[in-house]
Amino acid sequence: MTAPSWRPLVARLPDDFEFGVATSAAQIEGSTDVDGRGRSIWDVFAAQPGATRGGDTPEVACDHYVRFPEDVRLIAELGVDRYRFSIAWPRIQPTGTGSPSQRGLDFYDRLVDELLAASVTPDVTLFHWDLPQALEDLGGWPERDTAYRFAEYAGHVMDRLGDRVHRWMTMNEPLSAAGAGYGDLGQHAPGRRLGHGALAAVHHMLLGHGLAVDSLRSRSARDEIGIVLNPPPVRPLTDSDDDRQAADRLHTSSVLLYTEPLLRGSYGQAVTDLYAPISDFSFVRDGDLPLISSPADFLGVNYYFPWTVTAAPMAPPESRVMNDVGARIVDTPGSENTSIGWAIKPQAFTELLTWLDEEYRGVLPPVVITENGSAWDFDVVDERGRCDDPRRIDYLASHLDAVCDAIDVGVDVRGYYAWSLMDNFEWADGYAPRFGLVHVDYATQRRTPKMSYGWLQALLLERRSAAS
Repeated sequence: MTAPSWRPLVARLPDDFEFGVATSAAQIEGSTDVDGRGRSIWDVFAAQPGATRGGDTPEVACDHYVRFPEDVRLIAELGVDRYRFSIAWPRIQPTGTGSPSQRGLDFYDRLVDELLAASVTPDVTLFHWDLPQALEDLGGWPERDTAYRFAEYAGHVMDRLGDRVHRWMTMNEPLSAAGAGYGDLGQHAPGRRLGHGALAAVHHMLLGHGLAVDSLRSRSARDEIGIVLNPPPVRPLTDSDDDRQAADRLHTSSVLLYTEPLLRGSYGQAVTDLYAPISDFSFVRDGDLPLISSPADFLGVNYYFPWTVTAAPMAPPESRVMNDVGARIVDTPGSENTSIGWAIKPQAFTELLTWLDEEYRGVLPPVVITENGSAWDFDVVDERGRCDDPRRIDYLASHLDAVCDAIDVGVDVRGYYAWSLMDNFEWADGYAPRFGLVHVDYATQRRTPKMSYGWLQALLLERRSAAS
């Protein structure tokens, strides 16, 4: 398989378009019991028998906590402008509240300084799913107090890093964190199966975002602050009324539940009607929605694949979880899939971006693609020390083309972070899926840049040469 050329993309991308790579703390850092770090919900969840593939845990992961200088060198040699990483909340507040841990902050101090010395701009995500277990023991995100604890924690991080970090992402994918963690079948930490309570978790995550925006802006008026969503393009399997209505319901639960309060300051009739059988939205208080819809400087968008759905029966309201909306996700007909079964449809990426622009024109801030990538099961280092991954290159090229298509019709997309810098702990799927531009041998922790790393490196080098 011949890898696509990067040269057409160099000509299509705007001159000021920014490139980065992304990771998250729980997926790469390891050292989960070092320097006073508290336990996270993912530490506890992954320790439960059968919770993750192969019983894998984030205990060691990529050992980034120890090896971060090597990883920063890989980022710098790749040639990207920015690095998006997350802060492990349990490192900063082991119990989720109180004075911050200086040892925890010291690590991120060192990481930020290492990045700046390598001419890489550090961008911080404050919550990438690793809630301190102590807060979960008090009720977790379904409890309103967790939103206030999050804003307190955000302030501690900015107080230490805000002189050098100037782009902040409050939450990563509340759809995944709340939906899969509280309102689904227990597939993600903390593994609770709730209806009204899961909707409360969504609301309190969004409220935490609003409170954190307020806290961060009180410290700096010039920094960029936004939230990261993963709104999937939802398509009916057939043109039947049942499938189209199922797609509408899933679009409401997976997209509008988040975009409407953030961008319009209201949950909207479609959302409240959908959930009326299981929730009265009594967790919403006066003043919440204006906070949640505080203007952001950008909207982070994570995209991997579209959802194709067909109608399905719903459980009775008394036993219904939040994600039970009478829609079942099925394989996308005629699609090539990644190794974990995700349909490869770059056109759906363009459609998502243009839909956001058209639907929320006037209130949509500039968009940054905060994650995009693919997992393949052929990522092995051969006897020559090479790791060839031409399908990942094809995925990256086609999806960057899709971003360019959206830009060409007027969508304000400012940048793109590839997921991920390196192979890592992929949540409930453990270490089997490999998303990285850099191969990690988990037995030795040896890093090997893949062919895709070299492809992106060449694209970025040509962009710099063309600009000079």
